[in-house]
Amino acid sequence: MTDPATRRVMDALRAKGADVRFVGGCVRDAVLKRPVADIDIATPDRPETVVELLEAAGIKAVPTGIKHGTVTAVAGGKPFEITTLRLDLATDGRHAKVAYTDDWIADAARRDFTINAMSCTPEGDIYDPFHGLADLGAEIVRFVGVPRQRIEEDYLRLLRFFRMYATYGAPPPDAEALAACHQLAPNLVTLSAERIRAEILRILVAPNAADTVALMRGERILEQILPEAENLGRLRMVCWLETTAIRLDSVAPDPIRRLASLLGGDPGDAAAVADRLRLSKREAARLKVLAAPSADLSPTIGMRSVHAAIYRFGVEAARDWLLLAWAGEMAVEPRRESGRSQAWIALLEATETWKSPRFPLTGKDVTAQGVPKGPRVGELLEAVESWWIGSDFAADRDACIGELRNRI
Repeated sequence: MTDPATRRVMDALRAKGADVRFVGGCVRDAVLKRPVADIDIATPDRPETVVELLEAAGIKAVPTGIKHGTVTAVAGGKPFEITTLRLDLATDGRHAKVAYTDDWIADAARRDFTINAMSCTPEGDIYDPFHGLADLGAEIVRFVGVPRQRIEEDYLRLLRFFRMYATYGAPPPDAEALAACHQLAPNLVTLSAERIRAEILRILVAPNAADTVALMRGERILEQILPEAENLGRLRMVCWLETTAIRLDSVAPDPIRRLASLLGGDPGDAAAVADRLRLSKREAARLKVLAAPSADLSPTIGMRSVHAAIYRFGVEAARDWLLLAWAGEMAVEPRRESGRSQAWIALLEATETWKSPRFPLTGKDVTAQGVPKGPRVGELLEAVESWWIGSDFAADRDACIGELRNRI
């Protein structure tokens, strides 16, 4: 509210006396003293007036959703989404036909949850027509109006309920909302993969992800969009490791790792999930690697296996495999001696400190021994490299040359 870029945008929008307020998530998170990511602003002015006011103040205006009353202002390198007050004329479960209004309560009434229906003036006065502040304080996630009706307006709200619950709620969940979600779950298949993916990945990194995913499975929500998600115990342990048990800069909540923790060891399941959720190429490749690890890592095998995994597959994959392996062990047998935990942490610390060495031989070293160019050169190099890795990279160039001669 006090940031110069924010004040510049608000001053521009209020230049002709309009009642302009912050709305939605930025109000909710500011009240909770949580970091504010996106700043949404509402105004009774029409989109064309918003553009004129912004441009008159020298602020870039982008018509990102002008058809639905939304203009994005860019100030101080940050976007501000500005939407004209609206009310719904018709909905079809995905899109709404809207009309503009100057009625703030009517605009708030079309929002999804009470904690998202608050608005706030630039001076800090909060308008709360649906008692969102009380719900926020009591950690209750509640739909504005009748839950079934609100979900039928846009079926994505069903998943948004669980995301909000995972982030802001506490047990027990609102019974009426939960019943509506259960009844309407089959309609999730009408949503685009991109919209489902965005909500699933955000649920997975929310503070209460494990409990919420378990709730979604119990209410038969997951079977509609993620039937492969069965390993709830491992997800719970991964969440605990990432947020509570480990204090390493490189370990933080990660949606793809948590998604992988839910799956079994079948690469086919990972491929199906990646395809259904339309994951990016990098996300899909990573999920498939994590679902069927190519390295056996544990304190029993020791540091040598971690070094080999880092060398062959990279630091990220090695760290992910360690966390999944540790979580899998704890899901089966949570009470282990304290030394076991310290051993796992030591292996994870190695992913932050150990640097992969460079294999000291090349193809020229093989041909210099009289081996003609061809497939045999690569085979020998690969064999000596495997031997070198097996020595935990201790063998120097001379030792590798000696091993090469022996193999020739």
